[in-house]
Amino acid sequence: MMRSTKLLPLRLRAFAALFLSGLTLAGCGSGMDAQLGRNHMARMASSAPRKVKPSEALDYSKNFEIHGIDVSKYQGPIDWYAVANSDVQFAWIKATEGADHLDARFQENWSGAKAAGLPRGAYHFVYWCRPWREEIAWLEHNVPAEKDALPPVLDVEATPESKTCKRTIYPEEAIPQMREMLQEMEHFYGKKPIIYTTVDFYEAILSGGALEDYPIWVRSTKHHPTVRYGDRKWHFWQYQSDGSVPGIGTAVDRNVFHGSAKDWEKWLASN
Repeated sequence: MMRSTKLLPLRLRAFAALFLSGLTLAGCGSGMDAQLGRNHMARMASSAPRKVKPSEALDYSKNFEIHGIDVSKYQGPIDWYAVANSDVQFAWIKATEGADHLDARFQENWSGAKAAGLPRGAYHFVYWCRPWREEIAWLEHNVPAEKDALPPVLDVEATPESKTCKRTIYPEEAIPQMREMLQEMEHFYGKKPIIYTTVDFYEAILSGGALEDYPIWVRSTKHHPTVRYGDRKWHFWQYQSDGSVPGIGTAVDRNVFHGSAKDWEKWLASN
């Protein structure tokens, strides 16, 4: 998303090495990498992966009526009126990261999308080496509580390539912290927050049914979400990372809402 770490190719190489040599992943990366490897092997042992076309995600996305985007400073200047006049019907905008980083274009994008009449919400990227209270306080300081905004998003991802946060993340630690953050976000914004997650983080931390009482936004740019997230109910799906949208001069993430146009109107009214 949001901040592309391109983790999957690295893990595929690690898994290949594992099966060829019989070595464990513990010595090949962080504790998170090892945990992701164990979860991956357990899933592989329990069921053989079905064959799918590389374009499966794009093919399935055409079945949904409500499409949107997510953006950050990396999209550069955006013509929000052009975006709003395209097939885009909502936008998630990066706001904050950790407890001291504000996206350089957040204010510009936040006000621009609103002026164009496009439903938009903000997301916070979790930095696992700061106390959660400091992170959410930073989010609340920079993102106003507006009645017409979409619910806020908590973006949780594994970041083994981070130069400043090498800590190992375990479910017994991450899940309680996430619940505390989500509860505080709901209290401040008056709306139930949404969890954004990538496949690797989901498999390592959330796959056991954790935090199912919160809506979830899943990333899967190759397959339909059921291939990687099983029967977990999802509300938004990030199906493409190199999309093209009028008004945006660079590649942009594309998303869909899980439901019909009528469902979307009901969801907007309730949020």
